[in-house]
Amino acid sequence: MIRAMPTPATPVLSVRDLSVEVATEEGRRTVVDRLSFDVAPGETLCIAGESGSGKSMTALAIMRLLPQPMARIAGGSVTRAGRDLAALSEREMRAVRGADVAMIFQEPMTSLNPVLTIGRQLTEAIRGHRRVGRGEARALALKALAAVRIGEPERRLRQYPHELSGGMRQRVMIAMAIAGQPKVLIADEPTTALDVTVQAQILELIRALQKEAGTAVILITHDMGVVAEMADRVIVMNGGRTVESGPVAAIFHAPRADYTRALLAAVPRLGSAPPVAEPAARKADTVVAVRDLTVGFDIHGGLLRRPVERVHAVEGISFDVRRGETLALVGESGCGKSTTGRALLNLVRFEGGVVIDGRPTAGLGRHEMKPVRRSIQMIFQDPYASLDPRMTVGDLVGEPMMIHGIARGSDLRDRVAALFSRVGLSPDQMRRHPHEFSGGQRQRICIARALSLSPKIIVADESVSALDVSVQARVLALLEELQAELGLSYVFISHDMAVVERISHRVAVMYLGQIVEMGDRDQVLRDPRHRYTRRLLDAVLIPDPARRRGAFAVAEGEAPSPIRPVGAPPERVTLRDVGAGHLVAA
Repeated sequence: MIRAMPTPATPVLSVRDLSVEVATEEGRRTVVDRLSFDVAPGETLCIAGESGSGKSMTALAIMRLLPQPMARIAGGSVTRAGRDLAALSEREMRAVRGADVAMIFQEPMTSLNPVLTIGRQLTEAIRGHRRVGRGEARALALKALAAVRIGEPERRLRQYPHELSGGMRQRVMIAMAIAGQPKVLIADEPTTALDVTVQAQILELIRALQKEAGTAVILITHDMGVVAEMADRVIVMNGGRTVESGPVAAIFHAPRADYTRALLAAVPRLGSAPPVAEPAARKADTVVAVRDLTVGFDIHGGLLRRPVERVHAVEGISFDVRRGETLALVGESGCGKSTTGRALLNLVRFEGGVVIDGRPTAGLGRHEMKPVRRSIQMIFQDPYASLDPRMTVGDLVGEPMMIHGIARGSDLRDRVAALFSRVGLSPDQMRRHPHEFSGGQRQRICIARALSLSPKIIVADESVSALDVSVQARVLALLEELQAELGLSYVFISHDMAVVERISHRVAVMYLGQIVEMGDRDQVLRDPRHRYTRRLLDAVLIPDPARRRGAFAVAEGEAPSPIRPVGAPPERVTLRDVGAGHLVAA
């Protein structure tokens, strides 16, 4: 059900003719062009558009956090409580940030200080805007972590950002933003890196904040499901300009701009995927065989730093992948799906059996794994972080072939050029560096690098989760095309159930390091038997404001933890066949 539009009131924030310019080698370029809007108390305004549309630059301009001297506000005003934020001094603006206008950033790892504990950063943020002592600030920090449902909040206060998963770091950022009880909350892609259930809980938290404090929310996102679920009004941006704006129902049901219609058409919708073609391979064509895979990480403590607890990241899972098949691993952040993917490439120590293209990998050293890596490659979630910024993209794609002695000189250049063409890039771009490409283009470069050794298996770890819907659709189409052409097998790790439905043949659902349901795509997604699978599917947002889910049941109490004392016996589930190979935990 769509909320009634707020009663006309004095805007809590007014933006008039805002323009932002950035310096380039060719001169200054306008990235936000005369943008105007108002936000009322308790209202949610969504700004939607693809990467480069200017939506994040708009948020940074409002917060006065544009990177200096590269970017600057070139004109317009941002009025809050009678003051033009664009005209304030930096000292005056520091008093506004956090207490009056707060922001949740898209990438928490670059927003959190890596040398300070989570507790130090949270309490500093609280004490910076509220007159409280250390003890009360710590209590408020614990309360904020509990509000975003982070398990073991006492432990998390003592940890550093690198010790948390991406989803947990984002929840810390959200806790930091809401702790100051701001009047305006700007959320820049706040749920992009989160699984569907945590996403639903975070959106519920934002709703609760609005209800309790009348907070205005400016939600910046490329996820049209989030827009449909949360927005009162929508601004669609492209090329720094507003191409369409209006009530959410009008934008979704009667879009006027061609760009808006194209954006909505690219949105994956759960339940609308066509029947998937079964791979022609037989069971004998198994290229990945996993048996009783177990991965744990010791936590050291005490004066002698001995192992006192153990993170049971993966606990005794088994599965096969056939040639030309896609097995999707799905589940919440921390369920063990990414650790499973890393174990397949022997990037973490594991127990149990892993056979890649007929070769057991357990116990193999670095040099012994080298020939195996020609059969299995990985596409990581963040393409920018996985590409060396000092190297040209041509050298990055060609590097694996040089390491394995496959090609050099002109032969290497020809092979790299062919790979660029295969993934939809121009060979003329080979001499550029990673920062000169968009997110979608960088992901295509990572795919080209993964293909350079002609592997049989590719592990794709959240490889499209941060991409715009239109770019995501093109990358998925590329992966499907390559699979059909080359007979590739994919282990596709994702929290996006609509994307999983589109690309997978089989699905394995993971929870606390174990597989709780596994079977053909339609068995798992259209006839889920395990309660956790049903909860994942219930949390999926439908990109239609007329079909809003409404309140999502947020689990009470502390989130379950995979951490147990050293020596504690494993708590393993037993899978039973409920028919036609559909396996479900008892």
